[in-house]
Amino acid sequence: MRPKLQIACDHNDLAAALEDIKNVGDVVDIIEAGTILMLQEGRQVVECFRALYPEKIIVADTKCADAGTTVARNCATAGADYMTCICSATIPTMKAANAEIDEIQVELYGDWTYEQAQQWLDAGISQAIYHQSRDALLAGETWGEKDLTKVKKLVEMGFRVSVTGGLNTETLALFEGVDVYTFIAGRAITKAENPKQAAMDFQAEIKRIWG
Repeated sequence: MRPKLQIACDHNDLAAALEDIKNVGDVVDIIEAGTILMLQEGRQVVECFRALYPEKIIVADTKCADAGTTVARNCATAGADYMTCICSATIPTMKAANAEIDEIQVELYGDWTYEQAQQWLDAGISQAIYHQSRDALLAGETWGEKDLTKVKKLVEMGFRVSVTGGLNTETLALFEGVDVYTFIAGRAITKAENPKQAAMDFQAEIKRIWG
């Protein structure tokens, strides 16, 4: 299956996010209400994205760590299909969230293990997001074989794995042959001279590699 393209809106205000979304919303497959944006503007972000794009998958990137039932119910009511939980959240929190929304995505940050990952699968959670964090990228880290090995292992375990963190069209070739579920891009699209063309370039490269 061809990987999807997700736009990450980690803006500081809703107006700027909406301006960018209107440029690329018809090109991308998934629209993400980013953590920073949701902390600034709240659930209205999801409500606006859903109103603009009723047929798109909408992700609420809450990085939920607790109160899974309440957070997920609020996100679902606002119009989100998926919601993120941080990998350090307890299994009960993840299961509670998963019962209130279409799907939970586990955000992989810091120290996590494959034993934990198996527990997530056993709890009925089948999506994971593999990161190069913004801070790691700023510190000079780049994508490499260690990342590919982890992504491949997670796919083999049965996860649908999304990949994010400093991606550009050149990065995609590193994942050739890997069954990535979604590539998540933010500033590579929103900060491009022509954001719509940048999104189209991502989609074209995904189609070139994965057919």
